[in-house]
Amino acid sequence: MAEKERAVLAGLECRARGGFTSSSEESLEELAELAWTAGAAVRARVLQSRPAPDAATLLGSGKAQELAAEVAAHDASLLIIDNELSPVQQRNLEKLVGARVIDRTQLILDIFASRARTREGRLQVELAQLTYLMPRLSGRGVEMSRLGGGIGTRGPGETQLETDRRRIARRIRKIDEELESVRTSRGVHRSQRSSVPLPVIALAGYTNAGKSTLFNALTAAGVYADDRLFATLDPTVRGLRLPTGRRVLLGDTVGFIRSLPVTLVRAFRATLEEVKDATLVLHVVDASSPAACEQAAHVGEVLREIGAGETPVLLVLNKIDLVEAEDVAYLRQRLLGEGLGETAAVSALNRAGLDSLLDAIDRVLPFDPVRRRRFRIPAGDGESLHLLHEYGRVVAKRYEGECCEIEADVAHSLETRLARFVLEEAS
Repeated sequence: MAEKERAVLAGLECRARGGFTSSSEESLEELAELAWTAGAAVRARVLQSRPAPDAATLLGSGKAQELAAEVAAHDASLLIIDNELSPVQQRNLEKLVGARVIDRTQLILDIFASRARTREGRLQVELAQLTYLMPRLSGRGVEMSRLGGGIGTRGPGETQLETDRRRIARRIRKIDEELESVRTSRGVHRSQRSSVPLPVIALAGYTNAGKSTLFNALTAAGVYADDRLFATLDPTVRGLRLPTGRRVLLGDTVGFIRSLPVTLVRAFRATLEEVKDATLVLHVVDASSPAACEQAAHVGEVLREIGAGETPVLLVLNKIDLVEAEDVAYLRQRLLGEGLGETAAVSALNRAGLDSLLDAIDRVLPFDPVRRRRFRIPAGDGESLHLLHEYGRVVAKRYEGECCEIEADVAHSLETRLARFVLEEAS
């Protein structure tokens, strides 16, 4: 196994007086998790407190010299800054420290580049990376033309980085066009789903809150899940039947994180629109995290930013197997006190509390009662037969002449759609 790249972490907190807040320390701890996810071995962490960022180096020349000593002492090849750097600050720090320097945004983009699997996901990440790199090309032509390796160098490919601004701009326009076709395709799929209509539930939450594990537990979808940040990027939609018999669609989405790069939010617009257009959002919170309330607040901010602030939310406290019951109750009280709506407590890994979650979804979703009906549908009407099998629960079927008689449990919305075929209420 190849040796991990050694890294030193640094962050800045702008305060009039010395000392650090817990949020700064938590952010640096989260940066360490991101670095580990990207494949780095963190050797040292440094926090700097200043009244304002230094225009030349962000952290100040004295702290930059201290970082240079830390990098040399640990034989590190990478310095990761928890704040976003300007192109000038990045270049100045690299000269002073004698190592590659990347910021939080570039680190997150690198993780996304390594995790994207579908063509859509790769296009979204490439667009975000090129948009981020565009203002940083000036003065870095020689460095960009070299084939690189290590954290912060993966992604769209060196062929884009060694070209001039015009070629990169053309590539960005091309990706925008391709993603627009993806958005159009998603819009068609959404309109087809809404024509049933069938409620769509979107899983959202802070990265590593356990969304994909919960998605698998509810739907047996088998999507990739791992105890790492941003384990999955590509959205997946599966059918789910609720205790009342109603059928809904459940979608897994990309995880959120504090200081989520704006370029990523824009690039993943097509994916995030699935959350915006959902009937209900399941906001999954890691109940075992000391920063659970802060993480929930960050997710709420992103939901508002993408236009999903008015969508009904059901808060799901996950990983309750790792905390005491009184801690879960306290967290529930704190979050409910902030007006975040109804909650459900589960352990997606151990499948505890899933029945209560499904009951809660049934309560929160707009009511669409399920009744048993008997239909007579022409055998050649494939669309209506498909709707009944796809969105209802068929209990009996027989063919009579050129028609098919079906007895099925259907939601009122589907019954209305197929009203012309209804014979009578089944016994």
